[in-house]
Amino acid sequence: MSKTDEQEEPEIKSEADDEEELEIKSEADDEEEPEIKSRPGTQGADMKELIEYIAKSIVDEPDEVKVEEETDEEGLLTLKLQVADEDKGRVIGKQGRIAEAMRALLRVKAAKASSRVRLEIV
Repeated sequence: MSKTDEQEEPEIKSEADDEEELEIKSEADDEEEPEIKSRPGTQGADMKELIEYIAKSIVDEPDEVKVEEETDEEGLLTLKLQVADEDKGRVIGKQGRIAEAMRALLRVKAAKASSRVRLEIV
C-alpha cells in the first residue's frame, strides 16, 4: 500500500452545507435578548401589575380584582388586593400558601428596587 491509500480523504463540503451553517449562525445572531429597563418611579406600578395578573389568573371573577397602592411617609408601599368574596379563599390558598407566594414575589421585586412592600388582602 502506498502512503496515499493509507491517508484519509479530506472531507468535501458542498456550497449547500456552507449555506446551512451560515443560516444557522444568522438565525442565532438575529435573536436578541429583551432588555430589562428599570423605569424610575414605576416599581410600585410594576408590583401592582404583578399582583393583578396573578390574582386575575386565579379567581373566577377577574373583573372584580382591584389593587390599590398606598405609600406611607417611611417609604413602605402597601398593596391592597380586593377580590370577590367567593374568591378570597382561592387567593389566600390552603394554609395561606398562595398569599405567601405572592408576598415572596413582591419581596424579590422590592429588593431589586431597594424598597419595601406589604400585601394586604381585603
